[in-house]
Amino acid sequence: MIFTKSRVATPKPSHLLSTGQCRVQNAYVRGASPLVTRIEAFHASRRQEILPPEPQHIEGTANDATPIPAPSPTHGSYHWTFERLVAVSLIPLTVAPFAAGSLNPATDAVLCATLLIHSHIGFEALIVDYLPQKRVPRTRKLFHWGLRAATLVVGVGLYEFETNDVGLTEAIKRVWTA
Repeated sequence: MIFTKSRVATPKPSHLLSTGQCRVQNAYVRGASPLVTRIEAFHASRRQEILPPEPQHIEGTANDATPIPAPSPTHGSYHWTFERLVAVSLIPLTVAPFAAGSLNPATDAVLCATLLIHSHIGFEALIVDYLPQKRVPRTRKLFHWGLRAATLVVGVGLYEFETNDVGLTEAIKRVWTA
């Protein structure tokens, strides 16, 4: 048997068996299956990592327990409950102005503030989940400050839109009926 690059065993030709010659065939030779050739061509490039590998060291010993942060209700159950309340409150705040038929500036302002808080919390969760503090501390700090700046700019923009223009719900109504 001769093994090709694609690890497929092909029988040795009989004239090679009698002469004792042995050679390895390439996967792109005439006898190779087209599927094997396509798979081989697909896997020909080397793998490139997006981020460098994690540090390969252990802080302390292998048997030490993971340090547990001090319990804080503002970072645990209260935070989770606040996120859920903001998300659930968006449902009536979004439906009420269109169902009732009246456009109240106070309801519009509360909707804008709730949308802004909800978006900020969601993007903050993305930063916390996908940019670990140990691995990319400066990038994480940069993204946090970028999020704060973006939240401030969007907040000022929504305020200007609410006070100097038609407001969010009226704009949505006009776009919907256009």
